Amino acid sequence: MGLPHGISHATLDTMNSNSYLGLVDMRQEFAIATPPREIAIATYGLTKRFERDIAVNDLDLEIKSGEVYGLIGANGAGKTTLIKMLAGVEEPTLGEIYLNGELLSRDSDNHTLKRRIGYLPDDYPLYDDLTVWDYLDYFARLYCLPSSRRRHRIYEVLELIQLENKRQTLIVHLSRGMKQRLSLARTILHEPILLLLDEPVSGLDPISRRQFREIIKVLQEAGMTILISSHILSDLAELCTSVGIMELGCLVESGSLTDILRRLARQQIIITTLGDLDTLQRELRKNPLVKEWEVIPGSNRLKVNFTGGEWESAELLRTLVKAGISLTEFQYTQEDLETIFFKLGHQQAS
Repeated sequence: MGLPHGISHATLDTMNSNSYLGLVDMRQEFAIATPPREIAIATYGLTKRFERDIAVNDLDLEIKSGEVYGLIGANGAGKTTLIKMLAGVEEPTLGEIYLNGELLSRDSDNHTLKRRIGYLPDDYPLYDDLTVWDYLDYFARLYCLPSSRRRHRIYEVLELIQLENKRQTLIVHLSRGMKQRLSLARTILHEPILLLLDEPVSGLDPISRRQFREIIKVLQEAGMTILISSHILSDLAELCTSVGIMELGCLVESGSLTDILRRLARQQIIITTLGDLDTLQRELRKNPLVKEWEVIPGSNRLKVNFTGGEWESAELLRTLVKAGISLTEFQYTQEDLETIFFKLGHQQAS
């Protein structure tokens, strides 16, 4: 979809403070239909411009309620700016944002709507001189949690993030992983239905990342919609139901993880033989689903690019055995999300 409501890119390039008001009127005149409530996030023609630089460019996005949506992109792709606009922290230059069917309006504070959002930026500071309990209690009061609910809710989130035994510990004495889990606890204190996480596992060790993933899974099972950006694509592949790939402010791929892997991931088979590689390669040439292969150096192994599925790979295995080829390994695999990302050659903004 192009820029909404009949607005051209040339209009965007030449707009000034006066023409901007005209564009707002045009947006109202050509108003789009409100998305259904089962769509947790919907953006139409969403654009953010900083002087001559376009950080997010004419972006259309839909995320269904209850999904975990992974946002992928190189540094400067526009992920953080997009998340800030969804959180209401950054105002769009153009376009519209709907959260659970309600318009995130630019001319109001959106208090009710923002109470449903939990936003964890990548650089949110902690207060080292507070204890874990005092920190959460402070934010619970800012969220206007009633006193009858506040204490119980703090215990709930401490149990979720596994910091019950640290509640009287000063934040300065927590590990980096503990601090990041505490930041997440602060983000969900007010029981939002939409969670926006910007690089939440950056700099964490594998154990801390695993703990964080388990918490996200619990929140998804509780019905929360979660958008998470990360450069650790193996984590996203484990967590996400859908993913989007951003490049230079544009959303170039978006869909269910299953669909993206089906469309973009090559199927591969690792084959090891006790016999002659030439014999194996002659037999592979007969199969139309075998496109190419490479010999793994120092072994009698081939990495075969295969366009069939699991049933077709099983048929290939039967054919090789029937041809008298001695096999010690036949492993069907698929390219992972990180391989797909690098294969697509997405760019980093300078």
